Amino acid sequence: MRICRYSSGDGVSFGVVEGGPGEEFVARMAGHPFEPIQLTGERHALADVRLVAPLLPSKIIAIGKNYADHVTEMGGDQPPPEPVIFSKPSTAVIGPGEAIAYPVGLTERVDHEGELAIVIGRLCREVPVERAKDVILGYTCANDVTARDLQKRDGQWTRAKGFDTFCPIGPWISTGIDASDLAISTSVNGEVRQDGRTSQLVHDIPTLISYVSSVMTLLPGDVILTGTPAGVGPLQIGDEVSVTIENIGTLTNRVVSRD
Repeated sequence: MRICRYSSGDGVSFGVVEGGPGEEFVARMAGHPFEPIQLTGERHALADVRLVAPLLPSKIIAIGKNYADHVTEMGGDQPPPEPVIFSKPSTAVIGPGEAIAYPVGLTERVDHEGELAIVIGRLCREVPVERAKDVILGYTCANDVTARDLQKRDGQWTRAKGFDTFCPIGPWISTGIDASDLAISTSVNGEVRQDGRTSQLVHDIPTLISYVSSVMTLLPGDVILTGTPAGVGPLQIGDEVSVTIENIGTLTNRVVSRD
C-alpha cells in the first residue's frame, strides 16, 4: 500500500495511491494511517492533486556513518561499533516537488544524502530487535540535506542539518515491503551520484529501531533516517535532485536560493 498526504484544493488529507503507471489515483482516507484504514469513497486522479510530505513527524532521528563506503569517503577508517544518532527538526521537512532553500551567505557547500526512512506506526520504547517490525508503519525516501562546511566547522551536526527545507521526504509511505535489500540511488540533474543497497547498512533496520527506542520513546509518525551510501556531493542553486528507492518511488526536489 502507498499512503500519501495530498492537497486537492479543499485542505490536506491522507490517501491511498492506487492504480498502475499513467492511471494512478488517490483514494481519500478517513482519519489518519495510524488506525485501521477506512476510505471515504472520494477519488482524485494523481495528476490532479499535489502531494505534500507524507507525514509531519514529532521528531526525526538520523543515523550517521551507517554505510562503510560513506565512512571511507568522509575520511574514516571503519564504521562505529554502535549507531551514531542525531536529530533533525520537524521544521526541516518538505514534500515532493517542494524547493530546498540554499541558505546563501550562511554556507558555501550544501550536499545531498539520499536515505531510506523508516516510519514508526505506534508508540513504543525499548523495542527488542526481534519485535522491531511490529512498530513499523512503512518506509519512504528521504534526503538528509547537509551544509557540509558547517558540519566540519561546528564539530556537531545540528546547525548543518537543521535548516528549514533540509529534510525532504516522500513521495509516499510504502507499507508491507521488505526493506532489507533495496536499491537506493541519488541523481542530480539526471546524473547518478549515489548507488547502493540497503543490505549494505552497517546497523540494520531492527537494530536501529531497538537502539533508538532504548534512548527515547517513539511516537506514531516519527521518522528514522537510516544513513546514506557513498557518493554524497554538492548541490547548486537550480539543481534538481532525486532519491529513488526500489519498491518505494522517487522523491524529487529543486534547489533554490533562500534569499
